[in-house]
Amino acid sequence: MKTPIIDFVERYKDSHSLRFHMPGHKGKIHLGPELWDITEIAGADELYHPTGIIRASEENAARLFGAGRTVYSTEGSSLCIRAMVYLALLSAKTQGRKPVIFAGRNAHKTFLSACALLDADVRWLYPKDGNSLISCAIDGEALEKALSETKEKPAAVYITTPDYLGSLVDVKALAAVCHCHGIPLLVDNAHGAYLKFLPQGMHPLTLDADLCCDSAHKTLPVLTGGAYLHISKTAPSLFSENADRAMALFASTSPSYLILQSLDACNAYLDSGYRERLAALIHKLDKLKSQLTAHSYSLIGDEPIKLTLAPKSYGYTGDELHDLLRVHNMECEFSDPDFLTLMFTPDTTDEALHHLQSVLLDVPRKAAISVQAPPLPHPARVFSIRDAMLSPGVKITIEEAEGRIFADAHVGCPPCIPIIAAGERIDQDAVRCFQYYGIKTCRVIP
Repeated sequence: MKTPIIDFVERYKDSHSLRFHMPGHKGKIHLGPELWDITEIAGADELYHPTGIIRASEENAARLFGAGRTVYSTEGSSLCIRAMVYLALLSAKTQGRKPVIFAGRNAHKTFLSACALLDADVRWLYPKDGNSLISCAIDGEALEKALSETKEKPAAVYITTPDYLGSLVDVKALAAVCHCHGIPLLVDNAHGAYLKFLPQGMHPLTLDADLCCDSAHKTLPVLTGGAYLHISKTAPSLFSENADRAMALFASTSPSYLILQSLDACNAYLDSGYRERLAALIHKLDKLKSQLTAHSYSLIGDEPIKLTLAPKSYGYTGDELHDLLRVHNMECEFSDPDFLTLMFTPDTTDEALHHLQSVLLDVPRKAAISVQAPPLPHPARVFSIRDAMLSPGVKITIEEAEGRIFADAHVGCPPCIPIIAAGERIDQDAVRCFQYYGIKTCRVIP
């Protein structure tokens, strides 16, 4: 597969042209990549009006992922999420629908900020079971019930899968329900770009989602900030026709060409043996997971390239186990009182896997920790997300917070998931959650 962006930048670098344009380093080496760091000069195309090398590279990515259209982001999935919300509301407006979105409660804070900016209303979908803020196991039956009971159909349904713990929801079942009601399904697939390349085809596009975002940099060899907005081949034409405008509405006018080259290079990487390398990694991880389970560790999650431990049954909080791994020069993706999450790719070496296995198997087991996470709050909404987030706000301690109206997108990153959403009243359950996760202060409406 060709790499048109890389090829152009290499030719420009080798031309030794005098750089009377941005960036200010003029191609002189300060950190290392400056020679390849350019701006939208003649021939370099324009990211959100692509007609040349960027368009050709995006079309390569669309073929790999089976998309009707793929648009690059150099600002992560956050930009793509804002664009997805905009496109959903634009489509709803053409149909006379109100700007309301049904969303899984484990939505990333970017979804809330997008709703605030675009003045969208949200109706939350809660899981039947579970106390984790991070997972939201919505099934087709629950979604059908929610849509059937509403008088006015929403602009879209928005879900997050995979989540930080590696849990997956049944996208195909949710898509079937959405399409039966004439509603698009939007998927935050930030952690799942690699899912397209599994034998069983678990990517949202394969499972009939209309729009999804992939953070390429999370699971593929792409520089931080590289992401995709994918539009299904069967999605309404309005989505593809307005995708560039939707991205440009929120994006910087100075995209990183280093990240664009990284996305371009990834196409060739995915097209040359990636499926086999991914399968080999998963085989190794399956063995590791089996050994840890046999050693009495509790594992959760469905994702094949994540390892999520629930170590309280082994006598440790997730944070404590993470601290133990740091002593052995290992840094994990995420930890909290209940869970520890590690992420892997085909670039994870056998030596790294063996070291991890050795350390975990040497951790002495202790008495199980009985303290569990408090119940998820189901707070009452008082103000819209927009009104709350755009209010001045004051910072107070959690002990003072009960009865006040939350005014922020979230507290704590990662996982950037709201214990309570902006505009909701902080109740006792919310206070208990704040305290459980070690959050000392929050921002409320005066």
